[in-house]
Amino acid sequence: MAAAYLFGSIPTGYLLVRIFRKQDIRTIGSGNIGATNVLRTGAKGLGAATFLLDMLKGCAAVWLGTLMAALLLPTQPVRSVEALAALFAVLGHMFPVWLRFRGGKGVATGFGVFLVAAPLAALAAITVFALVLAATRYVSLASVLGSASFPFFAWYLVHGDKPAFFIAVQAAVASLIILKHHQNIRRLLSGTESRLGQRKTA
Repeated sequence: MAAAYLFGSIPTGYLLVRIFRKQDIRTIGSGNIGATNVLRTGAKGLGAATFLLDMLKGCAAVWLGTLMAALLLPTQPVRSVEALAALFAVLGHMFPVWLRFRGGKGVATGFGVFLVAAPLAALAAITVFALVLAATRYVSLASVLGSASFPFFAWYLVHGDKPAFFIAVQAAVASLIILKHHQNIRRLLSGTESRLGQRKTA
């Protein structure tokens, strides 16, 4: 749990913008440290790098957590361990201790953790994300719908044993990501949400 949280809490967007642009991403755009806000600074390369590294830290957190549990808790179901690591990695990204618990919205990290724990479902969910984004250019709407679709894909595409905790964590992570988008949802409903390519707050 601790290892997964610490991996997830690495503030990649904050660090990349601080290192390469000498700016604090929290003072730009929406103030979020995630890939979308980094992209809105005009740094497309840093935005892509933020998404990739946030995804990879999620993958690493679940892989490392599962490896440690195999050594320390060999009797525990693998999928329950993966789910626990996934949950704490996403919590680490959303509430990083290094930034006073003000982190990102968890989309890329959530994709990363489940790319290891439930790869087919994660790929199906990211496909929903890509299709919605292509059709609407609303990153927030694509994130919400992609996250909401993941537990359903996991239920049908994950084969073998599916412990109740494994299913519960999928729903919990999807719900956390959606809740983190509450301001975006309000703007979507009011028609004031920015589309990808605009430099306004997302």
